[in-house]
Amino acid sequence: MTTSEFVRRATLDGTAGRTGTIVTPHGEIATPAFVPVGTKATVKTVLPESVAALGAQAVLANAYHLYLQPGPEIVDQAGGLGAFMNWPGPTYTDSGGFQVMSLGVGFKKVISMDVEGKQDDTAIAEGKERLANVDDDGVTFKSHLDGSRHRFTPEVSMQIQHQLGADIIFAFDELTTLMNTRGYQEESLERTRQWAIRCLAEHNRLSTERSHRPQQALWGVVQGAQYEDLRRKATRDLVELSRIDRENGGKGFGGYGIGGALEKANLGTIVGWVTDELPDDAPRHLLGISEPDDIFTAIENGADTFDCVSPTRVARNGAIYSFDGRYNVTNARYRSDFSPLDAELDNYSTQYTRAYLHHLFKAKEGLGPTLATLHNLSFTVTLVDRARRAIEEGNYFEYRDAFLARYYAGTAAAR
Repeated sequence: MTTSEFVRRATLDGTAGRTGTIVTPHGEIATPAFVPVGTKATVKTVLPESVAALGAQAVLANAYHLYLQPGPEIVDQAGGLGAFMNWPGPTYTDSGGFQVMSLGVGFKKVISMDVEGKQDDTAIAEGKERLANVDDDGVTFKSHLDGSRHRFTPEVSMQIQHQLGADIIFAFDELTTLMNTRGYQEESLERTRQWAIRCLAEHNRLSTERSHRPQQALWGVVQGAQYEDLRRKATRDLVELSRIDRENGGKGFGGYGIGGALEKANLGTIVGWVTDELPDDAPRHLLGISEPDDIFTAIENGADTFDCVSPTRVARNGAIYSFDGRYNVTNARYRSDFSPLDAELDNYSTQYTRAYLHHLFKAKEGLGPTLATLHNLSFTVTLVDRARRAIEEGNYFEYRDAFLARYYAGTAAAR
């Protein structure tokens, strides 16, 4: 196999939504699908076998973190990411581009989603040091672990991700924020385009050099922030780069990621701009969303897969997703509540009560975050699986409307 393959199954009338199958060397992914994040080759607090048992089809790990610890050469020696973490299914790795933003312009400050009048390319939190600096060749950064200096270029990102051995890898890109000016967004977009050319070349070279390993699919990443013309241009540019690369004997892009800071109110519009420019046979991954309303919006605008750390991150602080809304099990009202976390969700954590999890969190027992994480992952995977089935059965909009009405009414009541 030379690349990921996407087979479209069904379409959602009146929208860009669809179901399909992404074929990888380590198995198929039925789409739409939620991909849990295993940043450091682990979904925090839970066993890989447990993640598989709850229905997750793939996991995504972080190239930046695995580069720093334990090092990509260790993962390579283990036989790749899946073998290293004992995960038998498909795997993704991101490029490290997110850390360019989070350690640079986004370091230790909230990235505002309301940026009117706030745009400033030099903004940094008071008293903080910018840990990543971008130039046209790549990024120099300090490790958040020990302060040591490192450098990522498109070639280095490809080399790391080939050693990590994920089925789907992403081109190295610069992730801007909504606080960046229009001028900087334009400069960054061209920088990311040039980096994509270099990623394709290095990916082709490494694919030949490492032909003894399962072949990996490189996906381009579309940036452009909140600007329609930049998003569409970025998408068309990547599609054209892929076409040229294949005509010259390369592998091209096996799919596309939709990245960048996205205004929640315009999420669907922005995703729609991108998917409108993409070929139908290209799978699309939306990076970093997981709230139920955002998931439905993404599906309807053509996203096939998406990932986010939120379901597991909030679980470790006691936040529980349920069909009747999100609630915090550490609240006093759950101290003697012996009902399950969600009576309608069938997963391993169903046998445990809210009172028991309340106790575990208050007692600072590690089992609390483990059970909450399993539950939230199961909830999110189930939500998307049911959406996929609803598209195929022709009752998607009924499912969506009923789900959201119940979920957000319950969330409001829980506050």
